[in-house]
Amino acid sequence: MTAVDVTTCSLQNHTSIKSAAKLIAQNLMSYYHGDEPGQTPGILPGPPPAGDYYWWEGGALWGTMIDYWSSTSDETYNPQTIQSLIFQSNTPSDNYMPPNWTASLGNDDQGFWGMSALLAAELSFQNPPPTAPQWLTLAQGVFNTQAHRWDTNYCGGGLRWQIPLSNNGYNYKNSISNAIFFNMAARLARYTGNSTYAEWASKSWDWTTQKEHGGVGYIDEKWNIFDGAHVETNCTDVNRAQFSYTAAIFLQGAGFMWDFSGRNLGGKLEALWETRLLALANRTMDIFFPRGIMVEVSCELPDRVQCTTDMLSFKGYVHRFLAQTAQMAPPVRDIILPGMVKSCTAQGVCGFRWNTGKYDGHTGAGQQMNALGALIGLLVDKGGNLPVTNSTGGTSRGDAGAGGNPSDKALGELAELGDKDRAGAAILTGVVLLSWLVVLGWMVSGINEGPKHIFGRGYKPSQDT
Repeated sequence: MTAVDVTTCSLQNHTSIKSAAKLIAQNLMSYYHGDEPGQTPGILPGPPPAGDYYWWEGGALWGTMIDYWSSTSDETYNPQTIQSLIFQSNTPSDNYMPPNWTASLGNDDQGFWGMSALLAAELSFQNPPPTAPQWLTLAQGVFNTQAHRWDTNYCGGGLRWQIPLSNNGYNYKNSISNAIFFNMAARLARYTGNSTYAEWASKSWDWTTQKEHGGVGYIDEKWNIFDGAHVETNCTDVNRAQFSYTAAIFLQGAGFMWDFSGRNLGGKLEALWETRLLALANRTMDIFFPRGIMVEVSCELPDRVQCTTDMLSFKGYVHRFLAQTAQMAPPVRDIILPGMVKSCTAQGVCGFRWNTGKYDGHTGAGQQMNALGALIGLLVDKGGNLPVTNSTGGTSRGDAGAGGNPSDKALGELAELGDKDRAGAAILTGVVLLSWLVVLGWMVSGINEGPKHIFGRGYKPSQDT
């Protein structure tokens, strides 16, 4: 058999793209050891100092592999994907809040796992065994726990970055956590047809946007999306750093809201979401795709790369999410330009910089996900599977009351957030409540300091920007 040379891949030929994607996927999965004896299923080596990768990037990996399977029909990595998404789900709570990761557990970290589970439902990925939690249930579990953390005591709403109050960053409300919450609400609305999810999507969008519209101004009048702010200032000390995956996640969610409005609301809000889509798409391309090639502008500087391990993986998510947005919402198709440049060796080992026209030797799991995400984006753009709904072929079972967790808030209101045919939600017993109070006292006592997981993506928000 002739060896595949990634550098000669024809970006106009499906077979050529799939051959290159297969080799890059193989190299990506060489970083994963969770299916080996003595290792933890689902995670990449880490967290630091044990390895380079935080827990959330495992969730991102499996979303990438689900998209890879859907785009290429290659089932090689499906068993690891299923095992990982179930193992880390925190059964029976089914909410991706495993106690082992409490010391670095943010709403964004949890949300990346939830988005991957939701993607599995949308792309009709192989369902788990009947006794295991199902994809839609897991996505609903994540959404429900986050909806109960919507915090109106500071800044008029929004999610905090970190979940446990003992974690560094609990006092920070960041755009990525709220982007993921918005994204999942929009996609759950489309999948289930339940307008309550759409109402949450609109609520979270409005909170994030311009101050004159009642929001905190993370999305400004020019459609920049800034990183976040601290609750002590009522979210007025906005950190103006911009990250590509935040824009892409908002854009994808807006695409789903555009589609949902056309399908379920008789087009009532379709024009509004189209206006938002077009504006955000144009700005995203202007900032992150200078000369048509993606650059992570916050850390990929002309003379040096100062990206954290987390940031090194953003390009792949952007290409995957933008391609699906173009597929979902044709009005932005001509704006979004998925692409791939010469960033890999002939053997499919990929670097980070894409604007130099050559392999830079800066390798890692994130860089492999980037290249694979770009190729997946091309395949989706050339006729990939449109995400299904529960009325267009979706088979994943849901649970409106999913997410019940004694280490989170009481979940008495969950039923109204889910499918209408599900009644009631989890009721916490006195024993569980007492256990939570004990855990809370232990957390705030300072005994459980945990690693200083700086800003979820390896970035520390300034206290004075």
